[in-house]
Amino acid sequence: MSTLSFESLCLKDDDCSFPIQLQVMEDEFDTDLESDEKEESNKEMSISELYLQACKLVGVVPVSYFLRNLESATITLSHHGLGPLGCKALAIALVSDMHINTLELADNHIQAEGAKYLLEMLRANFTIHHLDLSNNCLQSAGAECVAKVLLDNISLKSMKLSGNGFTDDDAKYFADALSTNSRLKELDLSHNEFCGKGGEHLGQLLANNEGLELLDLSWNHLRMKGAVAFSAGLKVNMMLKHLDLSWNGFGNEGALAMGEALKFNNTLVHLNLNNNRLTNEGVAMLCRGLEFNDTLQVLLLAYNSLTVEGALALVNVVKNTPKTALEEINICNVLVNENFVHLLEVTCQEHPGLDVQYGGVGGFIAKKPPKRVDPMKVIQDYLDQRKLRLWDFFRNIDKDGTMRVPVADFRKAVQQSSIPLNRYQIEELIQRLDRDRTGMVDYRGLADTRKQMMRDHRRQLRKVESRQKKEKQKSDRILKTFQSAVEAVTPRSSMVISPGGTKEDSSGPQHFSATPLSSWHHIVMSNSSRYSVSNLSNEHVHLPMLGGTTPYRPTSSPAMRSYSQPNLLDDSPHSAPSKSISAQGLHSDPEMGHSKLSPTANHLTRSRPALNTKLPEVKAKTKKVKKKKVTKRVDKGSKNATQTVK
Repeated sequence: MSTLSFESLCLKDDDCSFPIQLQVMEDEFDTDLESDEKEESNKEMSISELYLQACKLVGVVPVSYFLRNLESATITLSHHGLGPLGCKALAIALVSDMHINTLELADNHIQAEGAKYLLEMLRANFTIHHLDLSNNCLQSAGAECVAKVLLDNISLKSMKLSGNGFTDDDAKYFADALSTNSRLKELDLSHNEFCGKGGEHLGQLLANNEGLELLDLSWNHLRMKGAVAFSAGLKVNMMLKHLDLSWNGFGNEGALAMGEALKFNNTLVHLNLNNNRLTNEGVAMLCRGLEFNDTLQVLLLAYNSLTVEGALALVNVVKNTPKTALEEINICNVLVNENFVHLLEVTCQEHPGLDVQYGGVGGFIAKKPPKRVDPMKVIQDYLDQRKLRLWDFFRNIDKDGTMRVPVADFRKAVQQSSIPLNRYQIEELIQRLDRDRTGMVDYRGLADTRKQMMRDHRRQLRKVESRQKKEKQKSDRILKTFQSAVEAVTPRSSMVISPGGTKEDSSGPQHFSATPLSSWHHIVMSNSSRYSVSNLSNEHVHLPMLGGTTPYRPTSSPAMRSYSQPNLLDDSPHSAPSKSISAQGLHSDPEMGHSKLSPTANHLTRSRPALNTKLPEVKAKTKKVKKKKVTKRVDKGSKNATQTVK
């Protein structure tokens, strides 16, 4: 394939303009206005001729739309099927153009080869400010070319790269390029394939970039891990104003990290979180950050799993936060109720600029329906309160004491009593006590109700405690991961701390190293306690001098290891190091652990070297004496018991 170098292009351009210069010299008596018009027309002709020659050289059909709109500042060539060669011909023509500032080339299948030609063109052309390369199958090779453009070009202000199949590894190209480029203001990376690792690189991008004001990352796959890492970069960003993260599947975990970022970010104005699998719980986590934010004006939460509860939480945040800047909240798919409408009216009196878009009136509180009361439990509680037996209650209708009564008599007796059962509960009770439809109610089944009820109650309590414990552990893990990511991307004098180091580097701060997010769970937090989101108290890690002479050294004993865990023994009376650890007992961890487990045996444990083998016999005698005393109490009136005591 024959190529056309840019040096030869410049020569051909000069050759084309040479007879034009001669013509201008011959028409030296023309007015200035006529000469300016001729120069402009000659320039247009030269660009069109150059484009036609380039198309002929590379073997493509010229685009007539481009030739007809050379006077326009915006050239829209989307969906023209240019391909790599057509893009090459266009790049040749635009090298010397100084009029076009917006070039739209979406959906032309230019691939990475066409991106290379545009890269060469943008090195010479400094008038193009807006470039659209969406849906062009650039892939990883094209991402690398675009990153080189962002490194070298000083004129581009916005770039659209939507739908080009970029992956996690490609995000690093943009993070490295935009760490030094502060002239690009708008970047569209939507409809790509960025996942968790890509979220790490994009979080680094936000932490280091000082010029980007609009970022579109919608329709990617950031999910929870990517959202946590990205939110860490958003927390320290000082320039971004418009952020679109819709259709990324954050979940409530991502909302938790986003809420933490909003507590500290003071530049973001527009945030789009549409369709991110958020529930009322996630919105509540997000509202914790909105309580401290005073810059966000537009919040989009449409097409999430929200109900009236989430809508009420959002309006309450605006109502209870005097410094809030929220002006628009979009929950257009949520049906609200009259209480929400009333609260919104009251809030709008204090914040007249607030506009909340909701789906309509007719929603309901998305709480679990109240648990249906078991009628057998109601009867059992009724009998327990009055200290009655089942036969005492039914003896008027059960003369024989067989605990079997007719259905009609049973229904009548329950209705006439003061047992709080309605008609439906009575029928349910009859169906359970008369399963075979014999017409006789066997109320002996009520006898085991209390035992079964207590077993069910204990089982339910265990489930609730287990679920709450798992949720708390998950939230703590997410917050620690988020804070580790913040530490990794926080710039210090335009440098960033590496999250991989557990020791303080005396040589100074280091550049960010792309540590995988999975390894951030195992980062030692003792050196980064000031970043702790969950307010962990690590004072117990740095113990003072023990005994006044010996410095503290970590040991491998179980008792000493327990002091390296965060906040495990804050509420325990044994958590004070001065009480539980002494200079002499530093290596007596088994005894110390035994004393903690059995406080009543402290005197035995401390005097263990002085004890002999008769200790079990003493305990046995003590037990026998207690047994005789019990015998005396039982046989108080007998003479034999008195003689035994003597």
